[in-house]
Amino acid sequence: MTTTPLTLRMQASDNVAIVANDGGLAAGTVLADGVVLLDPVPQGHKVALVDIAAGAPVLRYGIPIGHAAQAIAAGRWVHERLLTMPAARALDDLPLATLRAAALPPLQGHTFEGYRNADGSVGTRNILAITQTVPCVAGVTAFAVQRIKAELLPRYPRVDDVVALEHGYGCGVAIDAADAVIPIRTLRHISQNPNFGGEVMVVSLGCEKLQPGRLLPPGSLPIRDGREAQPPALDVICLQDDAHVGFMSMVESIMRQAEAHLQRLHARRRETVPASELVVGVQCGGSDAFSGVTANPAVGFCADLLVRAGASVMFSETTEVRDGIAQLTARAATPEVAQALVREMAWYDAYLQRGGVDRSANTTPGNKAGGLSNIVEKAMGSIVKSGTAPIVDVLAPGEKLRTRGLTYAATPASDFICGTLQLAAGMNLHAFTTGRGTPYGLAAVPVIKVATRSDLARRWHDLMDVNAGRIADGTATIESVGWELFRLMLDVASGRKKTWAEQWKLHNALVLFNPAPVT
Repeated sequence: MTTTPLTLRMQASDNVAIVANDGGLAAGTVLADGVVLLDPVPQGHKVALVDIAAGAPVLRYGIPIGHAAQAIAAGRWVHERLLTMPAARALDDLPLATLRAAALPPLQGHTFEGYRNADGSVGTRNILAITQTVPCVAGVTAFAVQRIKAELLPRYPRVDDVVALEHGYGCGVAIDAADAVIPIRTLRHISQNPNFGGEVMVVSLGCEKLQPGRLLPPGSLPIRDGREAQPPALDVICLQDDAHVGFMSMVESIMRQAEAHLQRLHARRRETVPASELVVGVQCGGSDAFSGVTANPAVGFCADLLVRAGASVMFSETTEVRDGIAQLTARAATPEVAQALVREMAWYDAYLQRGGVDRSANTTPGNKAGGLSNIVEKAMGSIVKSGTAPIVDVLAPGEKLRTRGLTYAATPASDFICGTLQLAAGMNLHAFTTGRGTPYGLAAVPVIKVATRSDLARRWHDLMDVNAGRIADGTATIESVGWELFRLMLDVASGRKKTWAEQWKLHNALVLFNPAPVT
């Protein structure tokens, strides 16, 4: 049985296309337009559709993803060694809020069952989180959490989980450095995530630089009960307190305090709320050339549905949007939002320069094995998961969401740091696309995993929640998968369905972004 050669071309102006067939195509294969492959081309990799002269642009998504380092004949495999990468777009003379697309029509009538909090936010899960000021306490807290889950949690079946917010910050750091504000406010805002129901509990060592009062100063705690006149006092267990005699004294103190929080969380009930209460972070990891063809466009279509429903959507990953900055500043709702985008790109350019690298350090061996030749090509596929809505706000790393609609939350592209910062911004649901595959998950929010290829979805059938590879196969459309994802989000947010990451309890550690010095 012969397989029909299948290639995907993003724009009519593109002079390359990617091979969609599982296993790639052999040399000598004749494509539908008559081009004969001169090289074997792996799945997801590019083939030249015409002769490309040395120095000429190689076009994908209708833009130059590089220039030919030598003459490339039609039918050749176009890989990174045949390309020179364009310089990054300068951050001056950009279009500022120039795109005036037609307003997206409202999408009404969609709801989910969530936990409404006294501060107005809504949770999709009901979780007790134990915040930590310093990694020194992590072992004690982890031991206590194991006992809480085994001995206390069964008494409170309406509490979904108990999680320790372990991290690597708090001491041995230049805590008064200018950029130390980023990890500190990140930890503070994670403690206020809607899925924690306003219940803030802190374990401290006692001698650390990040003292509890600095992490959560007066007035920073969320209102726990609408009847309270003011936020509750900070609940701190300090392991160096004289009252603790022996290890078990510390553990039992944590357990005793945890039970009071569990009792209040257990009293909460899900209620019907509009889809506008969703706060969805979108992210990609283990990306391949299909990411920008299948999964990310479907997520982008879903992002537009969420915005139409009045919800909040965040996209991030600064190095993965840097090469599309002109597209983003044009989409900004106001010139001020556009300038905020420029500010975050400039900050990150300087941050990379201090480290002696540039944006090209982003692409991984797996990205390249999956057909992404460089960061320019990767960026074009990454941006599409933001959809088409105007960008209404920009958050610096660690800041909290301020408005509904589409927000750019500036983060590194690292999956773990990006997820941590989106948690701090207040997301209550996460959509994560992958082409190479990753078992990524978060303990604090459900993570819906979207596969870019049907082969990945088949092999990782109990890790991927949605197969966007059907778009490349021709058995589904971007719109149909986008709607499927939107409906799945409502079911997952309601607790009617669990994601595979939840079922297997696959949870990555929190990783803070700390650009300040370590001492």
